[in-house]
Amino acid sequence: MLFVNTLIALLLLAGCLFLVGGAVGILRMPDFYTRLHAASLLDTTALICLLGAAILYVLTQHPDLNGVITSLKIILIAVFVFITSPTATHAIVDAGMRAGGKPWTRKNEEKQI
Repeated sequence: MLFVNTLIALLLLAGCLFLVGGAVGILRMPDFYTRLHAASLLDTTALICLLGAAILYVLTQHPDLNGVITSLKIILIAVFVFITSPTATHAIVDAGMRAGGKPWTRKNEEKQI
């Protein structure tokens, strides 16, 4: 039981660290596209860690049919996020490109100075 609790705590900690990393990426990256990349990649990874912790917690606290059904629902949430997050990111990037947004390059940065 101690091992499982430690694993749950580590997954929660990893998820929180990935969320903080995504927030720092949004603040530190130079343009829209790199910010979106940092946010989508790290938020999805954080969500998987947090949902993994939730599954382990539910299965250890409720090792009956209700716990298994709840865990399956959490897995379906993860599958839904894996399908929708890249699609939404692609749609946002496509909208940015159509709006005339140009990706950051070192040449663009040198011209502005």
